[in-house]
Amino acid sequence: MKKNSGTVFSLAEDNKVIPGCTVSELLSDAGGFYTSVFALGAGTDISPEIYGYPKIWYVLQGEMKMVLSEAGEVNLTEGSVAITPTGTPVGSRTENGAVYLEITLKEDTDMNSILKSSEVFALKDLVPYQDGKIVNMDLVNDPSMKFVVMSFTKGCALPEHAAPGEALIFALDGEGTIGYEGKEYLIKAGENFKFDKGGAHYVKADGNFKMALLLTLA
Repeated sequence: MKKNSGTVFSLAEDNKVIPGCTVSELLSDAGGFYTSVFALGAGTDISPEIYGYPKIWYVLQGEMKMVLSEAGEVNLTEGSVAITPTGTPVGSRTENGAVYLEITLKEDTDMNSILKSSEVFALKDLVPYQDGKIVNMDLVNDPSMKFVVMSFTKGCALPEHAAPGEALIFALDGEGTIGYEGKEYLIKAGENFKFDKGGAHYVKADGNFKMALLLTLA
């Protein structure tokens, strides 16, 4: 992944919109799963195209629309996630500017049945809080990549362990503490953190905390 480990950062802030332009940055192509960030300037669009595989769109900042030639448009707001349909033209556009993450899947990717094509979800709302528990939901589970949403309540923690691949954290709600290679980092909703393969780390919550994890294993 094209990000430095051991520091708290924001993908949205690192990919600011440029007026009148659409900009993309490839973060990873591990295992054939292409993960990119798109920044769309106000009034710009990406023309509809047909794909034989789905994509996950996660809006990091602003508002945008999924443009479906036959079914109109689907509104996406900050923090929401949607799955693009296959075999039909799909594009994106924004009136006031938006930054979003795109994870390109494969035709046979094992994806959680809760994710429906063209339906919009708030990523942080996919898992509930349970007192004294960590709740985990795999959205994508493939030998080369996993995309997971997790919730922690006060006092819950993942013990220190080594990452089997590169991992990118998305803080979704509240704040948590990440221990990485002997140092601790506070991460809040809207921020990101990267682990290197083999990097020793832990996660703990002093209050309610939700996060998503993108793990590349290839």
